[in-house]
Amino acid sequence: MMESPRGTYLNMAAVTSPVGVARLLQAAFGCTTFSLVAHRGGFSATYGTFCMSVWCFCFAVTVFIVTCEFTRLHSCLSLSWGNFTAAFAMLATLMSITAAVIYPLYFVQLACYPIGCEVRDFRIAASVFAGLLFFAYATEVFLTRARPGQVASYMATVSGLLKIVQAFVACIIFCALANDSQYDRFVATQWCVAVYSFCFVVTVVVVALNVTGRTATLKCPFERFVVIYTFVAVLMYVSAAVIWPVFCFDSKYGSPHRPYQCSKRKCPWDSQVVVAVFTYVNFVLYTVDLAYSQRIRFISHP
Repeated sequence: MMESPRGTYLNMAAVTSPVGVARLLQAAFGCTTFSLVAHRGGFSATYGTFCMSVWCFCFAVTVFIVTCEFTRLHSCLSLSWGNFTAAFAMLATLMSITAAVIYPLYFVQLACYPIGCEVRDFRIAASVFAGLLFFAYATEVFLTRARPGQVASYMATVSGLLKIVQAFVACIIFCALANDSQYDRFVATQWCVAVYSFCFVVTVVVVALNVTGRTATLKCPFERFVVIYTFVAVLMYVSAAVIWPVFCFDSKYGSPHRPYQCSKRKCPWDSQVVVAVFTYVNFVLYTVDLAYSQRIRFISHP
């Protein structure tokens, strides 16, 4: 029987390097979090289901990444592995911090009544590990981000990471729009929805092309396409940042203050405020993205 060269099949650096250790901690914290919730902490309604989905999804993909890197199977996949891992780390960071905020906000209480002290303790413990999970993913983003002058995957650059944040913010906007925002009252606000949708779709396409390593399929240089699209997105978000507040909060079209007849839990005005705030957030993100896009050179296959 022939012996294989040392290190041919298993990549020990996948679990011993700083990034590898961060990923092992992600798997451990993720498994602990959803186990505590499933065993005794409990969850309910849409918010609880979202948190459990986040923790299970992140755990599954993290285990997949660690397994592929440890066994070197990622070389058999038709993916740009560096872009894939960088994009997922950023997405998992955003999703995990969202779940780490939502779960304790809706399910944790200091008093034992009426859920019981044991359930309360499990929920507090789950919230702590959810916070640790966020820090573990944020650590990976910090360790794998591109440094000035360093050759790295596009998704590891500031511009690439911002693409994930932009898409995530757009999802928040869509959730607010779907929550009785009354965006269909005016053509102007419908234009804003079209802006959010167009920019979200193109941003996802940019990420997908990088992750799949198919940027060369475009007929124009990819870096030029990204810069032109980002510039167009900035202009479109400028229009939405002006139009949405006018048609929602100006007294001629909407209400500058929260209507008194609105209930405490659900009010179209609240959703409109969320859309307005995150419209400005995404406008800033696209503007910063445009500035950074001028300073990087795109590498299709790191």
